[in-house]
Amino acid sequence: MKKVATAKAKEADGPSPSKLIDGRIKELGDWRGEMLKRIRALIKEADPEVVEEWKWRGVPVWEHDGIICTGETYKAVVKLTFARGAALDDPAGLFNSSLDGNVRRAIDIGEGAKINEKALKALIRAAVELNGSKAKKKPGK
Repeated sequence: MKKVATAKAKEADGPSPSKLIDGRIKELGDWRGEMLKRIRALIKEADPEVVEEWKWRGVPVWEHDGIICTGETYKAVVKLTFARGAALDDPAGLFNSSLDGNVRRAIDIGEGAKINEKALKALIRAAVELNGSKAKKKPGK
């Protein structure tokens, strides 16, 4: 119920984050838009309770008890940055960018790249689980 009220409140202030992400996908109009659309669908399949946000002047963000990942688009790649990626196991070796940091990890996806859907969904679920364990440790939760 709360999610619906929040979405309606955001609509009153302007387009919802989901509509803004729809707009970005349409605006790109090339392989990057199609890739962002596919990634978005996989995120929603992996976590049906995911909340979409629009932050930092135009970055799609997916959250569940905190940020799971962002979906930035650049000329040569769609970058999926996991907020706490350094704390996640990545047995399939999806992370290929931002590997030196202590917190984030990213996946750069170029034109024509194939997505290991099973591994990506597992990574999304692991990020949700990690966020959930962090949320449970907070006092008063």
